[in-house]
Amino acid sequence: MTRAREVAAGLPIVIPGGLLRMYGRGVLIVGDSGVGKSESALELVSRGHRFVTDDVVRIVRIVRGRIIGRAPAVSRFFMEIRGLGIINIREIFGPRAIALESPIDLVVRLKRWQPRKEFDRLGLRFPEDTLVQGIRVPQMNIPVAPGRNIATLIEVACKVHILRQRGYTASLDLCDKLDRALARRGPKRGRA
Repeated sequence: MTRAREVAAGLPIVIPGGLLRMYGRGVLIVGDSGVGKSESALELVSRGHRFVTDDVVRIVRIVRGRIIGRAPAVSRFFMEIRGLGIINIREIFGPRAIALESPIDLVVRLKRWQPRKEFDRLGLRFPEDTLVQGIRVPQMNIPVAPGRNIATLIEVACKVHILRQRGYTASLDLCDKLDRALARRGPKRGRA
């Protein structure tokens, strides 16, 4: 996209987070510092998903109500991993592991696990939307605790998002099956 089209669509913003292409969708990963965003992104790239940027996402609102994320030019292809330092994703995984930019279709917010905080365990509440450059983007919140496989949870969140776009929600499917099973049993007869 040319600089003129960017300016016409709105000034770019820069936010902390990472951006990957997963299953044909742009997934923006945000959360507190040290929660595991970069390590999860590295694992996802090793599984074949495409890396756009780590730590800093430059977001532009383009015409037709879409937003695009990309890496700032100076940090393109680079990722910082605690204990390893700065690594170059393109040099390690090759050019097929890279996407220069991606529309943002889903935001995954990693939140530190809080023992007394209530989290939606059944998925009956639909994900909240978040505003990015004035555009509503679905957001899923994932509680993070030691021992949780964050990369797998992000992959599944992306697949759940895709299924919901197609009209399928597992928790509603299960509720329908339970309702049908209870209806077949009929009312219980009292003892005389």
